Amino acid sequence: MPEKEKALFSFIDRVNSDSPSIRREDIDSLKAAGWPEEAIYDAVTVCALFNFYNRWTDAAGVHDMAPEAYELAGKRMAAEGYLPAGGGSASG
Repeated sequence: MPEKEKALFSFIDRVNSDSPSIRREDIDSLKAAGWPEEAIYDAVTVCALFNFYNRWTDAAGVHDMAPEAYELAGKRMAAEGYLPAGGGSASG
């Protein structure tokens, strides 16, 4: 794995395990490794959203799907995208 990706994954691991310790120097280090500020922001946002989703699904009692259901959902999304059948927006 390239050092650039290792630096980002190490940072995201800290976001998950010890986010209060993150300082400006950590961001500067990622920038020095070649990551623009927008990419760092996106990585933190994705990490935070998945933490939220995982905690919400655990607390709400949402059950995992069978591997076959994931495979079918992946094929459907690859063929049709994220919009519901018939097009239009998910909100109506």
